[in-house]
Amino acid sequence: MKLFKAKVLLLLLLPATMVAQKKEKKPSLPEVFEHARFVYVEAIDGEEFNPGLDTADRLAIADLRDAIKAWGRYTLTAEREKADLVFVVRKGRLAEGQAGNVNSGIENGGGIDSGQDPLGRSQSGQQAGQQVGQFPGQQRERGPGFGAGGEADREDDLLKICQLKPDGKLSGPLWIHSFANGLDAPRLLLFTQFKDALEKAYPSAPASAPAKP
Repeated sequence: MKLFKAKVLLLLLLPATMVAQKKEKKPSLPEVFEHARFVYVEAIDGEEFNPGLDTADRLAIADLRDAIKAWGRYTLTAEREKADLVFVVRKGRLAEGQAGNVNSGIENGGGIDSGQDPLGRSQSGQQAGQQVGQFPGQQRERGPGFGAGGEADREDDLLKICQLKPDGKLSGPLWIHSFANGLDAPRLLLFTQFKDALEKAYPSAPASAPAKP
């Protein structure tokens, strides 16, 4: 009798367990990432061959294109309007106010504000922009404006992925992250982070075995 009751209880609990498992398996990324084929890479401040584009951003575009090509999941396109996804990069740099203070301190031969030396280290040896207890390249915690590309966080590298709207403008980011040196080659940690998340949410189909002769 006890065994019969245990079986009945198990059958009652099984549907609830299956529902819970389905909820846990919900992909963390939109389905567009699974079905997309063509991608385009540009910088926040313009396209790769824009004459006014910062050299660091231009190199970041080239490095990311190489990484996407090596990955093989998506196909690069030179025609922006044909892209299913647009990868947008920005290499980190000091905000204008910070850069002005540093340059002014060097030109005047005096000490640099905030106890930093010309190499960007504080008197305690801490790297500029690095929080106490934080490793170089480690992602910083941000408030509601995290990764929005505002002047306050321009010292971090940024990668965001959007879609093109019918008017040619970009949609809001489908995926966005930023942290120090995240676009430095050859590791491209921001791209690696996205790639790992995508492969987890939508694993690539295994390559088909070659036909036997």
